[in-house]
Amino acid sequence: MGATASLPVYALEDVPGKGKGLIAARDIPKGTRIISEKPFVTVPGNVANMEQQRIYLYQQVGSLSEQQEREFLAMDNVYPYTNSGERYQGIFRTNALPFGPTLRDGGVFLKACRINHACDNNATNFWNENLNQLTIHALRDISKGEEITIFYLNARRNRKARVEELWQSFKFTCSCRLCSLPPHQGKESDSRLDRVYELDVVIEQAGLEGLVSSPRRMLNYVDEQVQLWNEETANEVGLVRAYPDAVQISIANGDLARARIFANRALALYRIALGDDSPDVVQYGELVRNPATHDYYGMSMKWKTMPDDVPQELGPRDFEDWLWKRRIENAPGHLGKLNDREAFPSFNELPNEHDFESDYFEGGTLGSRRPRRHWCFLAEIMEFTSLVRLQMAVRDLNGTVLPLRFHTDRRGGELALSQIQKGYTVAILYAVRHDFMYSEPGIRHENPRMMKVPLPAQVHLLPVTKISN
Repeated sequence: MGATASLPVYALEDVPGKGKGLIAARDIPKGTRIISEKPFVTVPGNVANMEQQRIYLYQQVGSLSEQQEREFLAMDNVYPYTNSGERYQGIFRTNALPFGPTLRDGGVFLKACRINHACDNNATNFWNENLNQLTIHALRDISKGEEITIFYLNARRNRKARVEELWQSFKFTCSCRLCSLPPHQGKESDSRLDRVYELDVVIEQAGLEGLVSSPRRMLNYVDEQVQLWNEETANEVGLVRAYPDAVQISIANGDLARARIFANRALALYRIALGDDSPDVVQYGELVRNPATHDYYGMSMKWKTMPDDVPQELGPRDFEDWLWKRRIENAPGHLGKLNDREAFPSFNELPNEHDFESDYFEGGTLGSRRPRRHWCFLAEIMEFTSLVRLQMAVRDLNGTVLPLRFHTDRRGGELALSQIQKGYTVAILYAVRHDFMYSEPGIRHENPRMMKVPLPAQVHLLPVTKISN
């Protein structure tokens, strides 16, 4: 993937309704590098205001060769002007593409800036720091005679939003296939794109903290995005944005098996859109080899797996259910499985009592929040005392020993003495972690209706939701 065309594969031609554009001179296979070039007119992102931008451009254009200046002045300009400085600025604003390590700088490229926009673009632009050049790659097979297009906008949203942004910035209306869909198909497309955008905002606002406090929900959001992109146009650029989020969520929670699979999928897409020599391909190639090298590894180990801990003999659909940790609802009354760690979490996997918005609880205050689903904490009684209140030392499924203290109305007196024995199992529905003031964290139990102490080998599990794990 990312092969560079040995000969020019395009020609600059008139495009009806668009002026000049680049047309494929022959069939261009998906992943081909069409263009690689440096800008010949640039403006740094730290230029303070429009007046300074005009001065900067005036000085720079004045230093161009005669041929370069002719080529610059031949480019489109959708902004009115009364002098040379305003004219140069209008050409720059109409044609410039972002470049540089942070993409804050703007540059005019002799070839790449001739590529017109389409909302269903068949190519993409990327600043390759290793080459210090802008590259254009084919996102899909482009047929001879087909126009090569890229995407000008900041985000992929509904057609109305795209029309407004294109007109405000470039003074044209797009008539691509996506923008020309029949009304009912256009409405469905708008709904998908707006949902993807909404999920992008949610994931971004959740930030690094959200990857750890609500990993299941964040992964569900990315899963939904991937399905929406595949339903929309199998959009490579959209998937390139989605899979890295899935990589980060998995690694941040110690899940190296899923992280490697997601990284491998992102790597394949990066090779198509960016080329084998791009920094992202190098980075994700290393993550495929060893996902534990990522900076986020070790933030949480609640999903801990090794890279090779991938279930075998699963069909394609079941594998995707496992990969995305999709919840599969059982019939009412169906019992959960003890190895289902989402339904029967260890102590370290429980939510903190102050987590008001997480995979476990809907938003709200401590007294009003509602569980999103069912979970049950299981532990073995190791020791117990009953002075001021009943207190136990219990051992969870991972072997962690922690304090369990009863803050019920009767301070634990609701339990019969025959139920409190070493080796017996406690089962607490909707348990949360509590930070005690003078001891290690544990569980502060307040509702006697949410706890059972079954006899050994007689654990009666509560009905729970089965989770693909």
